[in-house]
Amino acid sequence: MSSIPKACTPAAALPAGTARARRFIRSTGTALTAAALLFGCGGNDDSPGNRFLCGMLPCTDSNLKPNGVDVITSVSYDGATDDLLTAGLGKTGLGSAIGPTYANPAAPTSTELRRAAIYNNYRALVDPTAAGGYGTLYGPNVDANGVVTAGEGRIAGIEYTAYTNDLSAGDNVTLVVQVPSNFDRNNPCIESATSSGSRGVYGAISSAEWGLKRGCIVALTDKGTGAQPHDLQTDTVGLIDGTRTTASAAGTTATFKANLTASELASFNAATPNRLAFKHAHSQRNPEKDWGAYTLRAIQLAFYVINETYGTLRADGTRSTPINRDNTIVIASAASNGGGASLAAAELDTSNLIDGIAVAEPNVEIPPSANITITRGGVAVGNTGKTLYDYFTNTDLYANCAVISTQLAGTPGTAFIVPAFATARCQSLKDAGLLASTTTATQADEALGKLRAYGYSPESDAIYASLTGLETYSSIAVTYANTYSRASVKDNLCGYSFAGADAVGNPIALTTTQLAAFYATGNGVPPGSGAQLINNASVGGAKRSVLSVSPSTARTDYNADGSRCLRNLLTTSTALQTGIAETYRNGNLHGKPTVIVHGRDDALIPVSHTSRPYLGLNKTVEGASSKLSYIEVTNAQHFDTFIGLPTVLPGYDTRYVPLHLYLIRALDAVYANLKNGTALPASQVVRTIPRGGVPGSAPALTAANVPTFVTVPAAGNAITVSGTTVSIPN
Repeated sequence: MSSIPKACTPAAALPAGTARARRFIRSTGTALTAAALLFGCGGNDDSPGNRFLCGMLPCTDSNLKPNGVDVITSVSYDGATDDLLTAGLGKTGLGSAIGPTYANPAAPTSTELRRAAIYNNYRALVDPTAAGGYGTLYGPNVDANGVVTAGEGRIAGIEYTAYTNDLSAGDNVTLVVQVPSNFDRNNPCIESATSSGSRGVYGAISSAEWGLKRGCIVALTDKGTGAQPHDLQTDTVGLIDGTRTTASAAGTTATFKANLTASELASFNAATPNRLAFKHAHSQRNPEKDWGAYTLRAIQLAFYVINETYGTLRADGTRSTPINRDNTIVIASAASNGGGASLAAAELDTSNLIDGIAVAEPNVEIPPSANITITRGGVAVGNTGKTLYDYFTNTDLYANCAVISTQLAGTPGTAFIVPAFATARCQSLKDAGLLASTTTATQADEALGKLRAYGYSPESDAIYASLTGLETYSSIAVTYANTYSRASVKDNLCGYSFAGADAVGNPIALTTTQLAAFYATGNGVPPGSGAQLINNASVGGAKRSVLSVSPSTARTDYNADGSRCLRNLLTTSTALQTGIAETYRNGNLHGKPTVIVHGRDDALIPVSHTSRPYLGLNKTVEGASSKLSYIEVTNAQHFDTFIGLPTVLPGYDTRYVPLHLYLIRALDAVYANLKNGTALPASQVVRTIPRGGVPGSAPALTAANVPTFVTVPAAGNAITVSGTTVSIPN
């Protein structure tokens, strides 16, 4: 095939109103000429991937499958018995506390697993209760214009599934493209929805809902993470459709297989039986560095499959590309890790495949050299712009003591805390010279002060107990220690491993039923779905981490030795430092219209370590070309799903509003900007009103609780950037 510039047919100019034209002017400030048609094509690079990207131009090039994409399968859904958004469950089924079941729980079918995966992943990111706004302010039955309908919100269409595996041997990243039946080839749009957390490919299905309702193609990817473990004792693995088989039978089609030789596997199982390896932690390839590339690959696949449908078949067997970058609006969107992946994709997107970005609570790593200063109410915030591993290991170290501070009394999740274990953690920190106070009460207050001094918003105080009690900080610190270090599961980094556990904490095997359902129920980071965090170094033998006895203290202190080891890796492990550096983002969004929404109270991905400094970095890098708006929402935090658990976590319902609603509004704003030129909202604080009432039985959320952002905020709500200083109003 000829090189791309020779294959493209120039024209005098592109129509001034097209997305491609607006994109070119935005990126270059140059009027469109014939040469503009080649913008973004990689010179004479004739690789399949570059030919594919140039196929998105209004040129005569062929529709070619993206690099590294394996066999593509497709399934049509009628929108009645099954569908793209709800897997046939509809609004009522997704909102039901009783999830889908399996005819044979020990061997569920791929259809059953998909239904359960969509059910669990949707509910994991939103509050699915009517009192929390589900069904009235958001949900499948609320149409693209925000109108509540009487329907169930099922969406017919075709779903394509594939692996991509060209960035690293054996990575097998899952891609899913959903083409709704109401896709309009004359008004095409694509939304990417990269999975949040360490979830599988449906981990952003709640974000995908926005695009499917508008008739947009949705491009999903698990970004190199996923829930399916390699059960090392039985040597079984997961497949792309959620089912499981032996590692030997799966071969190269496994979603993940730990890199162990037969002798290494046998030795590991003999020393530490019944353990599990997880892809995010143990793939030894630090997938975070490639999250952006995989998001772009999902979008590329979306273009490919739709042009295989609508492209004109040529004599050589290829098809034309009538759906292309010139006439298609592409928005990258998702939450948490998926939001960070979307920003990373936009930074990588020098070929201008993406038009705009709308993300929530993004996990984004800021390079230390950025030197961004954050002020709130005119007062500098200390210790900002830290990496995830830095602030997580600091929180894991101190929060297990801070949670018994009387200042946190009555906050959600305190019932999950074992006071004796927390008291022991305080004393162990004191003995290690990490606390100076002499009584348990003052030690807990001192530990809380260390969290506050490390860049967290004071509003985060109310969340520490629940996240600590659920082992969130510990489990994520362990996962990221492994992934950044490229550690093997056999390394048992800092003495940690994953396994099932009995009532007293001894490691045991997961049952066949638990393993069979893991694709649908797991989140990729134990604990969860029966898998637990194990301390191999516990006195007396391996034990579930929270029940273990630290060797250096002889205390059941929430595994203080493990927490200290994880924290020390930050300064002692060159491998870990290298891995972290690979994930730094550069802040250059190439002038793409972008809206980031983030909850001020977020205690998982704190605003002063992520969205606030990223705003400053972007403005520093892009200057007047920046089109990034940052919306900070009061009384919002990271886990909307916790609001919908009033009997488990009472108090979330009275305190917090759903951030998901603001992600929907951000998507609307970016789409309106790209489609009609509507101005984006300026950066601002949105002041919401908590539902209040009695914890566990808060009154229903109404529109009055969740005011929308405005185009031009009042001075007291405006977020501004001057030089490298980001100023946030109180």
